[in-house]
Amino acid sequence: MVRVRLAPSPTGTLHIGTARTAVFNWLFARNQKGTFLLRIEDTDKERSKPEFTANILEGLSWLGLDWDEEPLIQSERIDEHRSAIQTLLDRGLAYRCYASEDELTGMREAQKASNQAPRYDNRHRNLTPEQEAAFQAEGRDAVVRFRIDDDANIQWRDQVRGAMQWRGADLGGDMVIARRAPADQIGDPLYNLVVVVDDAAMEITHVIRGEDHIANTAKQLLLYEALGLPVPTFAHAPLILNAEGRKLSKRDGVTSINDFRELGYTAEAIANYMTLLGWSVPEGMEERFTLQQAAEVFSFDRVNKAGARFDWDKLNWLNAQILHSWTPQQLEEALTPLWLQQSWILPDDSSWIEDLCRLLGPSLTLIKDGVEQARPFFIEPELEADGEQQLSQEGAKPALKALVEALAQTPWDGTDPAEAQTLLGAAAKAAGVKKGVIMKSLRAALLGKLQGPDLITTWSLLARLGNDRARLERCLL
Repeated sequence: MVRVRLAPSPTGTLHIGTARTAVFNWLFARNQKGTFLLRIEDTDKERSKPEFTANILEGLSWLGLDWDEEPLIQSERIDEHRSAIQTLLDRGLAYRCYASEDELTGMREAQKASNQAPRYDNRHRNLTPEQEAAFQAEGRDAVVRFRIDDDANIQWRDQVRGAMQWRGADLGGDMVIARRAPADQIGDPLYNLVVVVDDAAMEITHVIRGEDHIANTAKQLLLYEALGLPVPTFAHAPLILNAEGRKLSKRDGVTSINDFRELGYTAEAIANYMTLLGWSVPEGMEERFTLQQAAEVFSFDRVNKAGARFDWDKLNWLNAQILHSWTPQQLEEALTPLWLQQSWILPDDSSWIEDLCRLLGPSLTLIKDGVEQARPFFIEPELEADGEQQLSQEGAKPALKALVEALAQTPWDGTDPAEAQTLLGAAAKAAGVKKGVIMKSLRAALLGKLQGPDLITTWSLLARLGNDRARLERCLL
């Protein structure tokens, strides 16, 4: 059975790159009728925080990505990690390195001065017991390094990138697998070692992650071999790039799932769009789809090798399409909390709220657009430049005055649209203007501007609250 995992570090909120990796893992697991697992990689004690773990789990749930077993907490397995390191030490495949930070800095500066690539020069690989004792007598702590043979030829078949090959000489020298500690102890285990041990313990069959992990894969394959552990299949997805073709980062402003939620994007649109960031839909399939629909056809042969450029226009289009398909009830559930945050008083008439959502829905691109678009229905708007200009046109105010007089004689409660048309026609005739003049003037009076949703429905909603007459009359002062 296919078993895949997402292994986020709780050192920050859920990043879009991590979320995209989660989507690809989830899609592959569901396509293969396999298992999708979570592992919280919290071994960075200083930066890992419970609130970040909670944010990651909540963000995945919001996106619709369910997992199949309780998340594994990496820090709870430190004894297993240290046991693996001790095994490597016992077999002579790892050793203690006493080089100080100052010595390592001097080594790197010398390499830079001679235009050499930075790498550890393996200076403590073959220390004698006497040399080790001397370092220990100086009070030096030691890291543990894993031996990497420069002549090693590391190969694997990547599910996205095909045949891959690395030389041991390109991996930067012997790899640190445990942080500095006294010589009779093993310090905190490091990423490449713990990932290998935990993936084997979780029986992970496929490791699906970003292409920035390719060098780590080469190192980890050596560790799998040294520890005699089963090797999973690897798939390295393309990175998410900004408009300039660089890796999307915090400098681009919006990178966390929280950011997208606060901007007003739906979970459906984000999940849909993240799937498209590096995966091409099969012929005949629409680019708008649900995760379940994508899972039915997901395969690695349609995952691109090239980086995926983030396209705001496409995301906005997807989000708009989804919002336009929502029922008034779905819109009400999303918009009501935002309206209440504005301290607006909502009418008790639930049908009024539903009708307002039905009116605004077709014009929304982001959920939060429903705040500004709804504002004139709760707060009397100021006249904007185009509204003032319209009301200064010849015949505009006489038309509104005629409409106010018509309403005084035949009050309209907003329930019958046909009555509204009759009132507008009568007022236009009485003022001697074309109907278009009075309709534009009415829109300016009600909304303060000439752009907005359907005029008759807008007037109806305001009339049902009894707010229309006051707005018309203020324009006559």
